[in-house]
Formats: sequence, structure tokens, C-alpha cells
Amino acid sequence: MSDKPSVLFVCVHNAGRSQMAAAWLAHLAGDRVEVRSAGSAPADSVNPAAVEAMREVGVDMSAETPKILTVDVVEASDVCITMGCGDTCPVFPGKRYLDWELEDPAGRGVESVRPIRDEIKALVEGLIQEIAPRKSA
Repeated sequence: MSDKPSVLFVCVHNAGRSQMAAAWLAHLAGDRVEVRSAGSAPADSVNPAAVEAMREVGVDMSAETPKILTVDVVEASDVCITMGCGDTCPVFPGKRYLDWELEDPAGRGVESVRPIRDEIKALVEGLIQEIAPRKSA
């Protein structure tokens, strides 16, 4: 990993879980980490319930759009975190892969998305401690 680790979050539609994870990582780690997200079959737009659930905790991801997963984006990332994309995620030697088993928020209301949002936040906080802890003064 370079001085600034890069993380790629991948789910099938890049509309819920991976978008929330990317938003949490950018919000909590700031410029200490480079953040990307993508999907193997991107949706047309980000899940509105996910956008609202994140807005409730002060994180605005309303301007985000689902992006297609490419070989280049995987190659450019130090850590690839998959969320239910199965065998559709390319695997490259030397890359670190994690699989986070999370419920899919697709088609759910904001009340059902909140627990997923909170679980993602806890996972992201653990990841930050591992790859980009705050430097002590």
C-alpha cells in the first residue's frame, strides 16, 4: 500500500451497500484514504432509502451515481471489499479482498436500511483503524 491506501467497495448494483460504505469511508477517514465504489451490474440511480438513511446521520451522498466495475478500478485499489457480488468481481494477485456479508437494501424503506447503514459504519470504522489510523501528534 502507498502512503494513501485506496479502497474499492463493490456490490451488484452500486446503489446501496457499496455507496453507503464509500460515503462512510470518505466521511470518517477524510483525505487519508482514496475511496471508490462500483457495481457489476449498476442500477440507474442510487437507492433513495440509502440516500435518506445517510442524510439522517449527516452524510450527503445524493450526488452519487452507480458506476460500472472495471478491471482498471480494481487494479488501482489496494483493498477490494465485495458485498454480495459473488463471482462477478475480478480477482488479481497481490490485492487484498474482503467480503462483507450485508443485507441488500434494494426495495426496502428507510427504516429497514438504517440497521444496514449502522452495520456498514462499524465495519468501515474497523477498516480505518487497520489501514489508515489517525497519526498521533
